[in-house]
Amino acid sequence: MEQTLEQQAQTHITQIVQDAIQLQPTERALVIFDTEAALTKIITDAYRHILPEAQFVDFSTVTTGDVFALFDGLKPGDLVVLIQSANFRLDAFRVRIEIFQRGLKTIEHTHLNRIPETQFATYVNALAYDQAYYRPIGKALKVGVEKTQRIRVLCDGTELVYEGGMEEAKLNVGDYREMKNVGGTFPIGEVFTEPKDLRAVNGTAKIFAFAGEDHLVRMYEPFLVHITNGILSAPEGPQEFQNILKLIGDEEEVLVREFGMGLNPAMGPHALVNDITAFERQRGLHFSLGEKHAIYAKPGLHRKKGRYHVDIFVAATQIFFDEDLVFENDSYENAIKKPS
Repeated sequence: MEQTLEQQAQTHITQIVQDAIQLQPTERALVIFDTEAALTKIITDAYRHILPEAQFVDFSTVTTGDVFALFDGLKPGDLVVLIQSANFRLDAFRVRIEIFQRGLKTIEHTHLNRIPETQFATYVNALAYDQAYYRPIGKALKVGVEKTQRIRVLCDGTELVYEGGMEEAKLNVGDYREMKNVGGTFPIGEVFTEPKDLRAVNGTAKIFAFAGEDHLVRMYEPFLVHITNGILSAPEGPQEFQNILKLIGDEEEVLVREFGMGLNPAMGPHALVNDITAFERQRGLHFSLGEKHAIYAKPGLHRKKGRYHVDIFVAATQIFFDEDLVFENDSYENAIKKPS
């Protein structure tokens, strides 16, 4: 019998709690939720089902002091789940930073109010955590992208070339065994880096989606962009994209920075999720535009001074690391077939 959406949510969240977070029977759980978006109820009810002993708290009924008191009652290794229609703030504190500083694990679901009912099933499907899929591909892509000196990204009739190597890649594949902090924002599935030399990116590509000023993803028929010495232009792009480029360009360079390899098979051109935080995990490739990238330091680009980090999604057909084909047919499976 086919599972209901609620049952699918329970199945996938069980995978997250058991396989990714690896919550132990001796560790407690605190779930903080709100009721402003319809999807929060589905997600919250799933946690009620799989964590019946957890403490559940409606964010609208507590103060900042109350939240800190709840954290005070937990010990390192316990789990905090945040189910948010938008994004919880505690005055000047970012909740996740506070959680990690206390040695607590976390699972975040953010901006659920950006997801319409027609996309609920896609979001829930994207929560599925198959460690046998994510971990080998994530490791292979990290090893491969860090040793390659030349990347070629092919779209239909276009080629974009990266020269000179990439920065140390970061993994978001639900494997926290060698990490200080356990958890993050779900759905997951990404390996990201950026060029060592931001000016050594040249060629053309095609874009099928991008995030607007409202942080919602919109899709278009793939359109051409030009990248010259790391700077992107799109004279043939839709007006809405032109507006984004002007917004960035009025204050800083329209640099192509992040090279994000999304791994989540539940999302893509075939299955949109409007929330950019979720959709950037779609199986495929995305770039960021603008000077902002908090992870990587570059000469002349202060981590805190860059204002823009706008994600755009590439209609890639093939990606090569040097001569190795690692992406084809909307899949990175080729990456694990190559010797590391």
